[in-house]
Amino acid sequence: MKALRALRTLPTLPPKPCRDPLYPTFLYQFFSAQPQEEDHTHTTTFSDSENDSDSVFDSTHYTIPTIASEPNAQPALQPTWDEKYRAKADELIFAKETQKGKLRTLQKEEERRRRVLAKVLLEAALEAADDEVEEQDETLVVKEEDQKSLSVGIIGAPNAGKSALTNYMVGTKVAAVSRKTNTTTHEVLGVMTKENTQICFFDTPGLMLNKSGNLHKDMKIRVECAWSSVNLYDVLIVIFDVHRHLTRPDLRVIRLIKRMGAQPHPKQKRILCINKVDLVEKKKDLLKAAEQFKDLPGFERYFMISGLKGYGVKDLTKYLMEQAVTRPWDEDPFTMSEEVMKNISLEVVRERLLDHVHQEIPYNIEHRLIDWKELRDGSVRIEQHLITHKLSQRKILVGKKGSKIGRIGIEANEELRSIFKREVHLILQVRLK
Repeated sequence: MKALRALRTLPTLPPKPCRDPLYPTFLYQFFSAQPQEEDHTHTTTFSDSENDSDSVFDSTHYTIPTIASEPNAQPALQPTWDEKYRAKADELIFAKETQKGKLRTLQKEEERRRRVLAKVLLEAALEAADDEVEEQDETLVVKEEDQKSLSVGIIGAPNAGKSALTNYMVGTKVAAVSRKTNTTTHEVLGVMTKENTQICFFDTPGLMLNKSGNLHKDMKIRVECAWSSVNLYDVLIVIFDVHRHLTRPDLRVIRLIKRMGAQPHPKQKRILCINKVDLVEKKKDLLKAAEQFKDLPGFERYFMISGLKGYGVKDLTKYLMEQAVTRPWDEDPFTMSEEVMKNISLEVVRERLLDHVHQEIPYNIEHRLIDWKELRDGSVRIEQHLITHKLSQRKILVGKKGSKIGRIGIEANEELRSIFKREVHLILQVRLK
């Protein structure tokens, strides 16, 4: 009893916090996407430097293990509210929609459209590969004197749907918005060859006007060259986003359409494509938008289309085929150029990036093709850099010991092997700007 009384009289000491460092490398070694070696140095710092090997994916020696979930792991908490109703409540209470809600809605819409487009393009590339030999046999019999061709220029505001429209009509020959640079003023979007007719689609960049309706001063030379190249095409397609026009109209787009349709061109046929009709719920709104431009004499035809889903594209393709003139083809219909393959590799990696990284991060990443080299054994080595502006974004993209960038790289590498029909050595590096 005396001993117990003595213990009770001792002062109670508060628990002392542990000051020993917790090494992340010890925790992450079981979740690593790369083979790990035992650490005998016991370093006390964790490096997030730009040269960290975890931020580099190399398909030649990279594997992803299957990570089993822990039995006692707590599921991640998900928000219990619906973002749509929350935004609606903010609108009713504060009489306006928050800027953050607008940005989130636009990002989700753009991400959904890009993912659907990438999926359709990749499926088309894989399905058409089996019929390639048969198509070649049919086209090889076309004599040069029987060949027809047509050059088509496409102009419009950024994100109006030029690439989606071209991709749908061209298919595997352009796939992921390939750009084959011919000059400094215009570039090839894609080449479509059917039977004895070949159609080359050209992008005409820099044709937007400023708010006053004049050319941008900082790009005046390039824009003037682009304007001069407009008249070189057999057919000119003016494409505009009707959904954006009905929700957030841009006067510069209206000026561009009216300028191109002001009067007929003596040596060129011009058509107006009202794009993204699938996003407009009320058909009367489409008719209202079309009425605004129906009296422009410069446009020979009007087409309501959806470049992403293909609505109305068949009629547009038929019209273009009828406009082809007798002359030799400009491009080899069976050769996938190196420039096309480069852009396909970029789009495939971007599609996987959107699959594994969400929110606003994919839109803040600079995606660059650093190196492209065809090796002697027939394989191709591709090196791409993903540049982030924040350290937190870089950590999310890399994942635990490179697990996330590893999964992105492995899936993209397998997809590229299926498309190119050859071995691909893909290297992805995440860098901090």
